[in-house]
Amino acid sequence: MTAPLIHPLDHPIWTALTTRQRALAEGGALARRYPPEIAPFAATPDMSPQSFAALHALMSKSDIAVLFTPDPVTPPAEFKVLLAETGEQMIGTLAEASIPGVEIVTLGADDVPEMLALTELTKPGPFSARTHELGTFLGIRIDGKLVAMAGERMKPANYTEITAVCVHPSHRGRGYGQILLGEISRQILARGELPFLHVFSSNTSAIALYRRQGMEIRRRFHVTVLHRRK
Repeated sequence: MTAPLIHPLDHPIWTALTTRQRALAEGGALARRYPPEIAPFAATPDMSPQSFAALHALMSKSDIAVLFTPDPVTPPAEFKVLLAETGEQMIGTLAEASIPGVEIVTLGADDVPEMLALTELTKPGPFSARTHELGTFLGIRIDGKLVAMAGERMKPANYTEITAVCVHPSHRGRGYGQILLGEISRQILARGELPFLHVFSSNTSAIALYRRQGMEIRRRFHVTVLHRRK
């Protein structure tokens, strides 16, 4: 009997760290993670005690590991669960849009302090000093100030994740998020890749926005944040 094919997006972190982003991966056959200064995401090929032991060995006492799994995670006693929620994985081509007089700029290392400040204010998800190294990040500046951004994160197989979609509270409702989503999606598609993203199930407004832009929910994930007890 032929084993069922596993879709690369069913285990996006593991797939990314064993395909296009394997050069970034820390760990080995039983557990892998991104460098903590880039992203807190980690994955194991299964839920065996051996895999959890390998993940534990990768982490320092101050580290966290964020897992995206199809099934709930019940870790061994060596871990403390800091968060256990569900998220939706959405996939599709986002509609392109434009706003007269608004320019989209490519962000880089010099923009990191402003990127960190914007993500700290808006809480779109984990964002660290080196997260921008994972892919292209685009932004919108108004009067010289970064007020909106979006970028790329996980790259499993021929898929690229859109991440850090955020708009400063005083600039919302002007369509900045939509035009950034459209442009980042256009660039991903131009490289022959397919865009996807993750959003917490409870974030109904964001899910509605992404639906309006052309995305659909592919599947639900369990998002688990682990911390070493010792």
